[in-house]
Amino acid sequence: MLLDEELMLKAISLAEKAGEMGEIPVGAIVVDGNGHIIGEGCNRRETDNSPIAHAEIIAIEKAAEKKGSWRLSDCTLYVTLEPCPMCAGAIINARIKRVVYGAFDEKGGACASLVNLFEYPFSHKPLVRSRILMDRCSGLMTDFFKKMRD
Repeated sequence: MLLDEELMLKAISLAEKAGEMGEIPVGAIVVDGNGHIIGEGCNRRETDNSPIAHAEIIAIEKAAEKKGSWRLSDCTLYVTLEPCPMCAGAIINARIKRVVYGAFDEKGGACASLVNLFEYPFSHKPLVRSRILMDRCSGLMTDFFKKMRD
C-alpha cells in the first residue's frame, strides 16, 4: 500500500498541471480501500468558467462514477490545499472515510483554518490528516501568486 506522502505527490503533480493552465494550483485524488486511484482532478474554475470546478469536486465526481455509487465510504481524498466549505460539504455527502491535505488555507479552509465543518454534528465525520508535504504544497501556492503579481 502506498504511503500518504507518495499519494500526495500525485496530487502535487495535478496541482502543478493546474498552475501551468493558469489555474490556482490545487490537485486532488481519491483512492479506494484497496489503494487504487479512482478519481483525480485539478482546479478548472477559469478553464470551465465554473465556480464549482474545484480539484476535490472533480476528483469526487470521477471516483463516484468509477465506483458506480455516490457512497465513497472506503475512500481517502488527498488534496494539496485544505478543502473549502463547498468541498468539505461534498466530502461529508460522499461519506469519504479520510481526508489528507497538505497546506492550510487561512482565508477559506473549512477543516481547521477558518472553520472546521467536520466538528459539526453532520451524519458523517471523516478522519483528517494535515501537513502532508506541507512545505511543497504551500510553495506551489506562494510561487503561483508571486508570478501573478509579477
